[in-house]
Amino acid sequence: MNKTLTSVAAATPKKKKTHGLSGYVFILPYLVFFMMLIILPTLLNFILSFTYYNVIEFPTFNGVRNYIDIFTSDPLFLKTVLPNTLKYALIIGPGGYLLAFILAWILVQLPKNLRTVLAVIIYVPSMLGGVMMTVVWRVLFSGDATGYLNGLLLDLNLIDQPIQWLQDPALLMNVMLVVVMWSSMGLSFLALLAGILNIDRTIYEAAYIDGLKNRFQEIFYITIPSMKPQMLFSAVMAIIGAFKAAGVASALSGSSPPPQYGGWLIVDHMNDYAFQKFEMGYASALAVILLLMIYYFNRISYKLFKED
Repeated sequence: MNKTLTSVAAATPKKKKTHGLSGYVFILPYLVFFMMLIILPTLLNFILSFTYYNVIEFPTFNGVRNYIDIFTSDPLFLKTVLPNTLKYALIIGPGGYLLAFILAWILVQLPKNLRTVLAVIIYVPSMLGGVMMTVVWRVLFSGDATGYLNGLLLDLNLIDQPIQWLQDPALLMNVMLVVVMWSSMGLSFLALLAGILNIDRTIYEAAYIDGLKNRFQEIFYITIPSMKPQMLFSAVMAIIGAFKAAGVASALSGSSPPPQYGGWLIVDHMNDYAFQKFEMGYASALAVILLLMIYYFNRISYKLFKED
């Protein structure tokens, strides 16, 4: 008997060790691809941000010169790019996030079949945004009298002559916000919808028995606290989507860069230096700044929606 127990005890650590090793084997493909596609490019980008690199010649180290030039020798960045990016991110990020939550909450109140159809209708623009932007929205906001919006305003005698919606820098930025808000119901919307649907309905019944008075209290005291993981995921996706936007103004205006750099965002600026001017070191520094901005706003989201 003792001999049997000894043999079992001796075999147990080996079994645990084998199970632990098999776990690492299963996650090895993910780790390899994560290192190759995320960690390594990010590290190389950070290194290149301290160099002058024109794609043809070997990178030469120039210290923090790129970062100094961004904030001292690049008037377009401080005057246009940074304000446009922050305005765009602060409106599209929270605005799209709030709109996605409201639409998801409304859909939950509807019958299942109707909810499914409306969810598909709301989600489709996020997949067809680029196509619809160049086909529908440019016709809608066309600067001549044949544009749908200008034609309507002229027929109602609200304007005397067509408005150049896509050529006026100030108006172009506002049109961008409308277009992107319309097409922003992507994964964050689906995550919020799934989160609300998965809340146990008996919690609401118990809350009303305990004195819950209206639907607003229901949202703030039950719905949001019960789906913090989905809220956090949706917030992160909204922030990343807002900051990584590019090419919207150029697609709407039909020119790159757009008139007087209206709607010119940091990713547009980065792509311009990387693929038009071939200053990869400078573009890498812009990418690092963008990464820090996304990280900072994601930390705010984590503090707001982390589970207690």
